[in-house]
Amino acid sequence: MDTVISAVQEPAGTCASPEIRVASVPAGHVYVQHLEPTYAQEVVRRLPDPRPCGAPVGSQQWWPPVMLDPAWVRANRDAFDVFHVHFGFDAQTPQQLADLVAELRRWKKPLVYTVHDLENPHHREPEEHRRQLDVLVPAADHLITLTPGAADRIQTTWGRRATVLPHPHVVDLPRIEGARPTSDVYTVAVHAKSIRPNMAPLPVIEVIAQTVADLPQARLRVDIHPEIEDPASYWYEPTVLPRLRKLAESGALKLHVHDYFSDDQLWDYLQSVDLSVLPYRFGTHSGWLEACYDLGTAVCAPSCGYYAQQRPCMTYGHDRSGLDEESLDDAVRTAYRERPQWRASASGRATERDQVGQAHHGIYRSLRR
Repeated sequence: MDTVISAVQEPAGTCASPEIRVASVPAGHVYVQHLEPTYAQEVVRRLPDPRPCGAPVGSQQWWPPVMLDPAWVRANRDAFDVFHVHFGFDAQTPQQLADLVAELRRWKKPLVYTVHDLENPHHREPEEHRRQLDVLVPAADHLITLTPGAADRIQTTWGRRATVLPHPHVVDLPRIEGARPTSDVYTVAVHAKSIRPNMAPLPVIEVIAQTVADLPQARLRVDIHPEIEDPASYWYEPTVLPRLRKLAESGALKLHVHDYFSDDQLWDYLQSVDLSVLPYRFGTHSGWLEACYDLGTAVCAPSCGYYAQQRPCMTYGHDRSGLDEESLDDAVRTAYRERPQWRASASGRATERDQVGQAHHGIYRSLRR
C-alpha cells in the first residue's frame, strides 16, 4: 500500500524550540525506535522506559509500562512535553486509564494515541479492549493509525479522525538489502508461536497440509513454542502438539518445536520460507507482515483486520465466524503458481521512515503547549 504522508501544520504561535520531549509508551519497541528519521536529529527526544519493578538491572524489558501510572506522570511532569501511547496497556482497567488521562489533563500534557489494535490479539473476547479504547480514543488530542480501513472504523465508532501513517520497517535497513537464499523446494510456513488467543492454527495447518500434498516440490513447515505443553504455562494447549506430531509422522509437514527466536534467528527463518500464512481469526495490523515485506517473504493474511491494506499480500477468509477452507486452498495454490515478489527496498524504507518521523514531529509540535 502506498500511503501519502502530508505534513501536519502547526498553529501560529507554536513554540519554536527545536527539542520536543516525548514520554512514549513504550520507547524500546522496534516500531517506536524506527519512528526516528535515519538522519541525525535532536528535535524529538523520547524518554527512556523506566525499569519496571522486578525487571533485571540492564535488561531491555519495558513492560508493564511504568509511565502509565498517574504517580509517574505527576512526578515527571516537567520532564516531557507530549505523552504518546502505543502499546502496553493490556493490564490496565478502563478506570486506571481514565485516571491516567485525568492526570495528564491536570498538568496540561497533550496525549497522542496510535491505534495499532482495534482488537487485542491477547484478549479472547473484545469487550475489555473496547472499554479501554472508549477511554483512550475520545481523550486523545491526536490519533494515529496505520491503515485507511482502521481510520474509517475509528471515525464510525467514535466520530474521531485519525492520521494514517504507515508502519515503519521492522528489519534493520542493511539486512533488507541482503540476498535471499535459493531452494528448489517451495516452503509454506505457519508459525503458531505460543498460540495467542487470536490464533486458530490447527484448522489452517490441516487445510494447507492437504493443499501442499498436491503441489510438486512443495512442503509445509510448522513452528511452535514448547511452552504450550507445560501445564504451568499461561499458554498451555494440551491438544495441539499431539495432533501436529501425528501430521509430522505422516509426512504432511515438518514440525519445529523451539523457544522464541532471537531477531537474527527470526530473520533467517523468514528468509528460508516462501509463503508465511498468518493463522489469525481476529486482529488489526501486523508487525510480522512488515518483517516479511522487508525480507521478501510473501504473506497469506486472513480477511479479518486490515492486513491487505498494510502491505501487499494474499488473503483468505478467516475471522471469528470460522475458516473459509476453499479460499485458503486457493490462496496457497495461487502463491505457489505466481511466486509473488513483494519486497521493500532499503532506500524506500529509509525514505518512508524519514517521512513518518517528520509527520510525528509535526504532530508533536502542533500539540506542545
